[in-house]
Amino acid sequence: MTDNAGTGDAFRKRLATARDSRKISQGELAKKTGLPASSISHFEGGGRKPSFDNLLRLADALDVTTDYLLGRSDDVGTSVAAQKLQKHLDGLNSYDLDIAEKFIEVLASKSSKPPSDKA
Repeated sequence: MTDNAGTGDAFRKRLATARDSRKISQGELAKKTGLPASSISHFEGGGRKPSFDNLLRLADALDVTTDYLLGRSDDVGTSVAAQKLQKHLDGLNSYDLDIAEKFIEVLASKSSKPPSDKA
């Protein structure tokens, strides 16, 4: 479950994995967190470790827990995005929940690229 002996190694691997799974570049993550792109590169390369505040920024931007990034848990936790959806889903009946699930599946299977503005 955990990788306490190599917490720094786990952090850099999990940071890169979480970023890659969301299909965002180091530069995009830097913009989302307000950190320099060079910091993201250093974190993933193992040259530097983030401060507590920067760890929180990274976890929030990637919708994972700090424990996941640090290798203390394999569970990424409930993402902020999932929490936003949950508040709307709680009020739906079972028929509408089925529709919402199918809609989300279609969206998730689409390319992550935004549609072009060709009209």
